[in-house]
Parts: sequence; structure tokens; C-alpha cells
Amino acid sequence: MDAQHWDEMYRNREQVFSGNPNPVLVTEITDLPPGHALDVGCGEGADALWLARRGWQVTAVDISATALQRAAAAATDMQGRVTWARADLSTTPPPPGAFDLVSIHYFPLRRRPGHTTLHRLLDAVAPGGTLLFTTHARADLTRTEDLDPADYYQPDDIAPLLGPTWNVTVAATRPRTTPPPAGTHHTHDTILRAVRLS
Repeated sequence: MDAQHWDEMYRNREQVFSGNPNPVLVTEITDLPPGHALDVGCGEGADALWLARRGWQVTAVDISATALQRAAAAATDMQGRVTWARADLSTTPPPPGAFDLVSIHYFPLRRRPGHTTLHRLLDAVAPGGTLLFTTHARADLTRTEDLDPADYYQPDDIAPLLGPTWNVTVAATRPRTTPPPAGTHHTHDTILRAVRLS
């Protein structure tokens, strides 16, 4: 799933996502004071814009130039509050310790030897900052010819890797509060929320 794959997906549909922020983000982040946020795999920008309208300074990253163009076009009222960045986070890591929130929702984070990409994302969380990682629950995922869910991280894979410098505040599977994306049968989300202590 490279840049070409994602660009083609966005180009083939006028709008891929609903335009609403992810409900887990809304539920879990409302109590946090605004700071600097990293929106990983921002797509058409709904989460980034929701955060920015609540006072966050957001760096929104996606591998798809098409998605970022759409997101920027929808962000005319948020000039200066969101930085749209095209990057492959497996080769271009975010700056360490720079973000009060690293938000990762339904991002296909592929397992790698040594967990290099994952550790770089964890390292981007500042001391006192929050990691929020949400995926479709394992029970909702099926293997296909092109995709094996076992190749990608789930929140319960990540929690054991955090170590004593983190406090896990949420590790749960919950029913979705909104309808699943068209053509899918995702009924539950698995969520990891953790605070970096130092």
C-alpha cells in the first residue's frame, strides 16, 4: 500500500470518508488541554480540523498528495493552525518529543523487525503527552488475497512494548458509535490510550 495505491483510492472517489472526526478521538481527547498534535494518516483531514478548531496546533501527515489537497481545501478557516505534510512515516520519522498528542486512527501500521516505525511514533510523544491508537477490532478483520491483518499492529500488540515510562489509561474494545464505512462490517474498535511519563 504505497503512495500510488492511496492516491488512486482517493482519485477514484469524490469523497472517501464522512468528513466527521473519528468518534474515539472526540471521546478520548475532549478532556485534554490543547497543545501540539500529530495526526498520523490524516486522509481528508476531518480529525486534524476538529483538533485545530479546538485550539490544537496540528501536524497532519499522509502519504497521499490527493488526500492532502482535499484536506487543505477544506481548511480555509484554519490557516496557520494545521500543517499538511506528505510523508511516508516508515522512512521519514516525526521529530522526537515534539507532540502532546499522537493520534493514530485506522492507520495500517505494518509490523517491522525491531518495531522501528512504531518506536519512532512513540518517541514523537512529548513527556506528559498522550498516544491514542485506534483500529478495527481483530474479530472484524478478515484475511484476503491482498491483506493479512496479522501483518499490522493492533493496540494490544503495542501496550507490552511501552515499558515503565508509560501509563496505559485505556485498553479496550468498544462497539462503534457510528455506522461502519460503506462496504465493510466493522462493528467494534480497539483502543489504546497511554500517557508518556518521561
